[in-house]
Amino acid sequence: MPCTLDFGPAVLEHSLVTEPPPLPHDSDAALVSASQQGDTEAFGQLYRRYARMVHGILLGRVRPAEVEDLVQDVFLRALPRLRELRDTSRFGAWLAAIARNIATDHYRRSQSQPETSGDENDPEEQPAKPVLSATTEATEILECIRSLPEAYRETLILRLVEGMTGPEIAARTGLMPGSVRVNLHRGMLQLRQKLTQRELRNTRQSNKLDDRLI
Repeated sequence: MPCTLDFGPAVLEHSLVTEPPPLPHDSDAALVSASQQGDTEAFGQLYRRYARMVHGILLGRVRPAEVEDLVQDVFLRALPRLRELRDTSRFGAWLAAIARNIATDHYRRSQSQPETSGDENDPEEQPAKPVLSATTEATEILECIRSLPEAYRETLILRLVEGMTGPEIAARTGLMPGSVRVNLHRGMLQLRQKLTQRELRNTRQSNKLDDRLI
């Protein structure tokens, strides 16, 4: 927030060396400092404050079913390393980097592991086909978002799925507000294009099915 500096005579009466103002007890910097001293309640507040951001970052990179466990992994990895963080105001960007690294490591491990084979002819072993529903619709839209470039994908998920505002995304992730605005704008344009293509594709498939039934 911009501030106005008063260079009136009263200022000259003060010593040139002054104590820095105390941090609000619930600011990120204060909570990080307390957590570095072993305050588990302070770290719990950071967890509640940043869990949505971590969840959104992971959701753009790994399968939704695996996200919840990985959220815990991010904070478990961050806790013992917290003392290494010198600039407490950069906690959000630091945590976001950990989340991205864990997602990348998890993806690489999952790619290197062979898939379990089953009897594809046994209907009992096959998952039930999803019924068309609002949940299915949301899943398909999420897949469209996940197909976007990484920068757009991450900010859109944080905005549309996690419900974070643009300024909140910037403050939590350490991105510049202007970059967040650009990513959201360009990402929405690309998402609309993909959703339009998807709608046209579904319409063509529906028309083909109707032709078969006639």
